Amino acid sequence: MRPTRAIIRLDAIRHNLEAARRLAPGSRNIAVIKANAYGHGAVEVARSLNETLSAFAVATTDEALELREAGIEKPILVLQGCNHREDISEAAARQFWLMLHERSQVERVLQKPTTRPLAAWIKVDTGMHRLGLDPAEAGALCRQLTTAEHIQQPLVLCTHLACADEPEHSMTTDQVASFRSFAEPLGLPMSIANSAGIMAWPQARADWNRPGYMLYGNSPSKAFGNETGLLQPAMTLQSELIAVREVAAGEGVGYGQRWVARRPSRIGTVTIGYADGYPRHAPSGTPVLVNGKRVPLVGTVSMDLITVDLSGIEGAAPGDPVELWGENLSVNEVAASAGTIGYELLAGLTRRVPRIYR
Repeated sequence: MRPTRAIIRLDAIRHNLEAARRLAPGSRNIAVIKANAYGHGAVEVARSLNETLSAFAVATTDEALELREAGIEKPILVLQGCNHREDISEAAARQFWLMLHERSQVERVLQKPTTRPLAAWIKVDTGMHRLGLDPAEAGALCRQLTTAEHIQQPLVLCTHLACADEPEHSMTTDQVASFRSFAEPLGLPMSIANSAGIMAWPQARADWNRPGYMLYGNSPSKAFGNETGLLQPAMTLQSELIAVREVAAGEGVGYGQRWVARRPSRIGTVTIGYADGYPRHAPSGTPVLVNGKRVPLVGTVSMDLITVDLSGIEGAAPGDPVELWGENLSVNEVAASAGTIGYELLAGLTRRVPRIYR
């Protein structure tokens, strides 16, 4: 059996949820488990948290349906809302909460009464300019939804922070102030903080918080780090050496021969590649752990294999354990080496990699 696998610590995810609660004890939390729980397995994560949370959040109706079919009964917030009229009846029947972020969605909901009350969150654009109602029209639409008999009350008002992972950026302060000035006169529950908002912006913590990336044990910004014990990495991506060879000075390794040995080198081959979700654009020098010791990636990442320079490790041999990221090597560090973010690496882990739950 191929040794490549992702070890998922469900206890770490529960620990990280408790960390979010300690940071904002006056808020309720809705766990964001979109994109297959950031690669960790949405169904398994939902089952693990099901007894301790009021609701979950996913991106699309399809993701919500997957959870329902797996027996998850808690309310599920669909962050992209209803894209078609038939989504509305299904949302009411299956207890999905719909995020309404543009006028046509609100109109569809108002024009299609449902046999069961429909829960709605109203997204207001305060500067992200991706999704959300303009505050100038949101107030009137909220009043219409508040008086509609088939809409469950109260509505929840929501916005999304664009720069919360940059503590020095003034935009978060401006967004929070703008949103509160709109929302507070309406007297409705509010949701502002994502993971970065929970960790770094106390003024963004409101009635509902939406922890996502931090649930999986990673700080959304190196600027405020991961204080010792605050978060625990939930995924450790593991593999093994399957070959070790000697390479003479001047010889290249891998496709394109983009890495050339400057000295006689010992090269190890690891059975993982971009078909598993390891980033193809990771350059030589990206850190990898072999037998718990840091070694550099060398050469081009291929579909099923990577190569590492073992010259500094005595006795490394086929079968030795490899950690690509996890408890001992931050996914954020690997991502930074590859010119991306940890979110992409976790969410991009393919289904070819078995998830082993501990």
